Amino acid sequence: MTAAAEPAEQLWSRCAGCASLLYRKRLRRNLDVCPECGEHTRLGAPERLRQLVDPGSLRLLPDRLPEADPIDFVDVLPYRHRLSAARISTGLAEAVLCATATIGGQPAALAVMDFRFLGGSLGCAVGELITRTAERALDDRVPLILVTASGGARMQEGALSLMQMATVSQAIAALREVGLLTVSVLTDPTYGGVAASFATNTDLVLAESGARMGFAGPRVIRQVIGRALPEGFQTADFLLRHGQVDMVVQRRSLRGRLAALLAAARAGRPARPPVPRQEPAPHHERLAGAVPPAVADGHRAVGERPADDPTPAVRDAWDTVRTARHPGRPTTLDYLDSVFDGFVELHGDRLGGDCPAIVGGVARLAGRHVMVIGHQKGHTTADLVARNFGMASPAGHRKALRLMRLAARLGLPVVTLVDTPGADPGISAEEHGQAAAIAENILTLTVLPTPVLAVITGEGGSGGALALAVADRVLMLQHAVYSVISPEGCAAILWPDRSAAPQAARALRLTAPDLCRLGVVDEIVPEPATAAHDDPAETARRLRAALLANLLPLLDVPPAMLVRLRRQRFRRFGATRAGVRAVAR
Repeated sequence: MTAAAEPAEQLWSRCAGCASLLYRKRLRRNLDVCPECGEHTRLGAPERLRQLVDPGSLRLLPDRLPEADPIDFVDVLPYRHRLSAARISTGLAEAVLCATATIGGQPAALAVMDFRFLGGSLGCAVGELITRTAERALDDRVPLILVTASGGARMQEGALSLMQMATVSQAIAALREVGLLTVSVLTDPTYGGVAASFATNTDLVLAESGARMGFAGPRVIRQVIGRALPEGFQTADFLLRHGQVDMVVQRRSLRGRLAALLAAARAGRPARPPVPRQEPAPHHERLAGAVPPAVADGHRAVGERPADDPTPAVRDAWDTVRTARHPGRPTTLDYLDSVFDGFVELHGDRLGGDCPAIVGGVARLAGRHVMVIGHQKGHTTADLVARNFGMASPAGHRKALRLMRLAARLGLPVVTLVDTPGADPGISAEEHGQAAAIAENILTLTVLPTPVLAVITGEGGSGGALALAVADRVLMLQHAVYSVISPEGCAAILWPDRSAAPQAARALRLTAPDLCRLGVVDEIVPEPATAAHDDPAETARRLRAALLANLLPLLDVPPAMLVRLRRQRFRRFGATRAGVRAVAR
């Protein structure tokens, strides 16, 4: 069809910023930036790559992975149908395109997200593809560039999508360790689990003009605070003013800025020959004889359960959610009184804040000194309000980070107690870098050279929970929950209304037995016959026994081995395994 015969809607486009009617070819020549007002139109991943890399240098990396529907998620449509529709409409296999190329003559590996594909959401396949790209950068000894466009973690893959935040972060940590540059380019929009992990824990963070980024989306924040948001909230200029990005770059200048940064990195680090990739040994060979059996058992394949696993009987998921939220349920401070001895609380992030939703300090467990860090909710309305319902601010996450690093320097194990509906979604939290604070915790935990033991004691909500749960062993109380999103939030997005929260809870596979089958959780701590709040003393006794049984073997593992095994634990959550081992029906 000739241009003259093309439908008018294909020849013209209306700018979302100034409503000008623009000739599409002129818009494309201007890199899809409105020549009247400068509005940056969203780009698909193929066009983004075409604009960024040197002509003829692009080499796409393989993007075909086994079909992944790890939890058989169904809302008003089966997840598999949504995937098929996204592939047909975009022509992409997934929400990211990965490649190697040169930019201004400088080699790099690139992973470019595409918002058109299920909102650019981070699922097992996306996490696997980005991780493989980072591993390719490591092998080739070249910088890694991530171009982000995402609404967050993919709720249809439950907690497994949450795990991708840690999986990609530890791949970035490996690049840091050898001095390879990592750069993220924030484009519109970048939110949720992507913002709170690899979008903000790279060496450099650039924001394209017009981009928006934050941990919580504007709709969620408006619902929480009940008022309109400030003008320009979460925009690129807002991020620059609040110290959260290195620079804001017009699209026409982006390729040149990246080329200059890559050239500087190459000048400062002499080129090294690529390292031949060594395939990992089979799982049983990696573990045999390397660590005590109690530690090795925790690094089984996704979905695999030990033969003697005493998984408690399953109750309805929505009932479990309500139990996990019961105001009488023991809190972190309760457990510090009943499970640990001699707790000495430490305060402050040393940057100007002391978040009451996070408590931490040194304590003794059966005579052994440990660093304990946990979310604190409270039992009464006054307690809950004072502690912000256990929702940590950036100061809380940075306090936790300070205590983790202190524990590593002192050679103390870290025990975390997770009980939060999620991180603080307020305006102040966004202004002070909530996403980056969570991302730095996740990144640090992947390399912390001391044993880390996490327990989900009540609610484990999204990235706010994961910020304390990247651990060697993850335990979960029988009636706790751990999820990528709240059932109410999931229902509001994927169902007609929030009244479908019970259905969403069942679909998300957020209970302890579900997560044990998926390999997200290593062990379930049984609660008394009814629930923890009906017999706190017995719950404390059982938790103390479980902590000791899991912590003592970790104390004998050399730090380097601990870090290596922790990385293996989270690396296994990629699509190649999650897609094969679905939840037991």
